[in-house]
Amino acid sequence: QKRHRAITARRQHLKSVMLQIAATELEKEEGRREAEKQNYLSEHCPPLHLPGSMSEVQELCRQLHAKIDAAEEEKYDMEIRVQKSTKELEDMNQKLFDLRGKFKRPPLRRVRMSADAMLKALLGSKHKVCMDLRANLKQVKKEDTEKERDLRDVGDWRKNIEEKSGMEGRKKMFETES
Repeated sequence: QKRHRAITARRQHLKSVMLQIAATELEKEEGRREAEKQNYLSEHCPPLHLPGSMSEVQELCRQLHAKIDAAEEEKYDMEIRVQKSTKELEDMNQKLFDLRGKFKRPPLRRVRMSADAMLKALLGSKHKVCMDLRANLKQVKKEDTEKERDLRDVGDWRKNIEEKSGMEGRKKMFETES
């Protein structure tokens, strides 16, 4: 148990050290982001000084409106480009869909092939290979036994009963036996 407590304490210590390092890294990253933001603002946005007279204020407003108009035109041009490219993408996707639709492939399923068909598919139609093992087996005919012959000769049992029924049938039965 003492060893277990030591391992747990070490684990907790390492965890706290890692958290401290992560916190300092986050602080450094935040400071770096703030510095980048200040650099960007200083480059792109000159400091604003408000003039004292009315004509100077109007001139400043005209300059700002001209910059706004230029930015709006640029924004409009970008939107048109984006719309044009999205339209092209949709057209291309539609063409792809149409092409896929024309040549729709059926879902593949497992096919049972005979050994002959598999060899023909692998080797091509030029090679003739027969793997039909049953065709190579010898066929043996059974010899007809007397019982089987008698059964075949008897035929339909209903006819036999009709023939043997009544006095005539009994008479025939005695005649055949003797």
